[in-house]
Amino acid sequence: MTTTQSHEDRPLDVLVAGAGYVGLATAVSLKQARPNLSVAVVDAAPAGVWQKDTRASAIAAAASRMLDRLGCWEEILPQAQAMTEMVITDSRTTDPVRPVFLTFDGEIAPGEPFAHMVANKVLNGALRRRAAELGIDIIEGVAVSSFEAGPAIMKVHLADGVSVETRLLAAADGVKSKLRDMAGIKTVTWEYGQSGIVCTVGHERPHNGRAEEHFFPAGPFAVLPLKPGEDGSNRSSIVWTERTADAEKLVSGDELVFEVELEQRFGLKLGEIRVEGKPRAWPLGLTLARAFVAHRFALVGDAAHGIHPIAGQGLNLGFKDAAALAETVVEADRLGQDIGTLDVLERYQIWRRFDTVQMGVTTDVLNRMFSSDFAPLRQVRDIGLGLVDRMPRLKEFFIRQASGLAGDTPRLLKGEAI
Repeated sequence: MTTTQSHEDRPLDVLVAGAGYVGLATAVSLKQARPNLSVAVVDAAPAGVWQKDTRASAIAAAASRMLDRLGCWEEILPQAQAMTEMVITDSRTTDPVRPVFLTFDGEIAPGEPFAHMVANKVLNGALRRRAAELGIDIIEGVAVSSFEAGPAIMKVHLADGVSVETRLLAAADGVKSKLRDMAGIKTVTWEYGQSGIVCTVGHERPHNGRAEEHFFPAGPFAVLPLKPGEDGSNRSSIVWTERTADAEKLVSGDELVFEVELEQRFGLKLGEIRVEGKPRAWPLGLTLARAFVAHRFALVGDAAHGIHPIAGQGLNLGFKDAAALAETVVEADRLGQDIGTLDVLERYQIWRRFDTVQMGVTTDVLNRMFSSDFAPLRQVRDIGLGLVDRMPRLKEFFIRQASGLAGDTPRLLKGEAI
């Protein structure tokens, strides 16, 4: 649902800035749990741009439980590919054999995979449909130009000249969040000198739901299973970490060179491969907001934290933010509290900040440890992987971490109503 209706004459309870997955999930979670709340979404991107997104994302089990509770998973599931197995190797691209150091079975419970791969446009489309059913306005192609927080209300000025009053502004506008800057929230940021190359690959033989992550000196190379194409073709998503200068040369250079380099890393176990579409590269770094909230203002998703994709947890952390903020706001509203005050929003910050910092530090350490060809370090990490592979309880712990079900989990991520 898209609308250009002005909200000048009826103050909102919550305005979400950003119509990506986390922003939409935040809006839907709030409105479904508390229908009396007036919720709207504003997005700077032009209408329909989400339909052109050809990428796919890993949706952990906890996030799929949340999407099921929100009424989206039934639409998504037929187009989702379950991960039935995860394999980790550590080698050089020139090694003739890549020994498997660690394997994970793909279920956290009988019949429940620890993750699915879902096309981004499928995920976004399902959340938009649910938002429309709940009567949530999505104002597209209009950016937030400024805002001022008063004692009882936040006044938000949009680029089209419209002003919107809201009790709470939730910023879900990405890792380079302009709203975060407007709120005066500083970040801890550093670059890795790496870029993530993302593309879809077709291959001869089926992947059987097996995901693989190969640790090479330049960074991890992940092969993630996708649902077969409409013509029945076998497909996988590639997330390939490379030094930034090399990544830029690869995606902008000769297609044959790219395919040769890709094949060297992908291997021949699935037969002949072909690249579908144009590969793209994004610089990788770590960004952690020093605060997640201010008066009548909250950060969710990448606006609060941008981490390395080595563990595939970025989007799932964002869904956790959405669920935690919704639970905090809904419970406060039920108690008759002002949902935009720092007293209320601090509960969300305390809930999410430690988990986020912990995951950011973990992915940072993993990336530094595995993006190295230093022989003694390689030996230590391979011994460590081998030990984990022989310890079922430790493997179970890592599976629960990857599934998003570890720690103080919001109700929606357990599949429970707020």
